[in-house]
Amino acid sequence: MKIGILGTGMVGRTLSEHLGSLGEDVMIGTRDVESTLAQTEAPRPWMQAFPEWHRANPAVRVGTFADTAVHGEVVINATAGAVSLDVLREAGEENLAGKILLELSNPLDASSGMPPSLTVANTDSIAEQIQRAFPATKVVKTLNTVNASVMVDPGALNHGDHDIFMSGDDPDSKAEVARLLGEWFGWAPEHVIDLGDITTARGPEMYLALWLRLMSSRGTATFNVKVVG
Repeated sequence: MKIGILGTGMVGRTLSEHLGSLGEDVMIGTRDVESTLAQTEAPRPWMQAFPEWHRANPAVRVGTFADTAVHGEVVINATAGAVSLDVLREAGEENLAGKILLELSNPLDASSGMPPSLTVANTDSIAEQIQRAFPATKVVKTLNTVNASVMVDPGALNHGDHDIFMSGDDPDSKAEVARLLGEWFGWAPEHVIDLGDITTARGPEMYLALWLRLMSSRGTATFNVKVVG
């Protein structure tokens, strides 16, 4: 399958590397390809500079946001929530029309320090904003409540016995996303919880306020929740 992944940060790289290893036809998207391929510094201390990462993953093609949206039969938004709408506009409404968009972003604002605050909550969500801005795109919110390593390998944590959430307006698209989460990453069907329409994405996005504090208290980002009862 041709997959377009918007964003070259940790999430975008982890998904691209994993899906590329499965033999999928992956393109990772950035605003300026030449600038990204010329980077000499890592964006985070625990990350490689992008050219070094790309040399280790040569099968993953690099394109502009628009190139990546055109390439993908399925498109994944792995950008920061604060810039997601701008990135998707650069990707092009016409290039996203009719396609499933796996929406992974979170509405976090760290400009005033840590922990970040939420840029949108209670009465709206990033997922809803995207769906309103791109009505012909089938937006499915998922995977935003775990870190990148858990996204692609749930079985490494508690033998996969934990849950992920999903929100979206189109039932067929959600069914396809549930299938892909299993096929690509190993999420068992019983652990993919369909919360309902796109407005239900408010809950998983606001959960990040708790997730960040759990990460701080536990000293690790490798954890998840399980719904019981």
